[in-house]
Amino acid sequence: MRRVTSLVITSLALVAALGTAPAVSAAPAPAPAPAARAAAAVFRCDPGHFCIYSGWGGAGSRCQWTSARVANTADGCAFIRRGKKVLSLWNGTGHRIQYYKQTNFQARVGSTAAGHGGNLQGSYQIRSFKKQ
Repeated sequence: MRRVTSLVITSLALVAALGTAPAVSAAPAPAPAPAARAAAAVFRCDPGHFCIYSGWGGAGSRCQWTSARVANTADGCAFIRRGKKVLSLWNGTGHRIQYYKQTNFQARVGSTAAGHGGNLQGSYQIRSFKKQ
């Protein structure tokens, strides 16, 4: 019996030390903000826009459009003209966006649903995009 009690005490101490014991709270946790709104704030993308960034997580230079299709992003994006890669994006439009590594919707590389975004592979430019 003493051996079992020792094992239980040791197990409880280990659980407490690792922080895996369930937390008890007297007040309910506040409801989190909607994920899309919180992520859009991090990515600094105006509502209704498709945004691309030269840095990870929406950092660096930003280019944004309200158009449903753009055949050459370099026309309106200085960091693309300078040859920088697109490291992250945010789709603040109301529809899925497909994006391409070449102008005029050639070499599709991906698509992102409305209200979503994130980091990309970082090895290419988005040279055109359109509503799916």
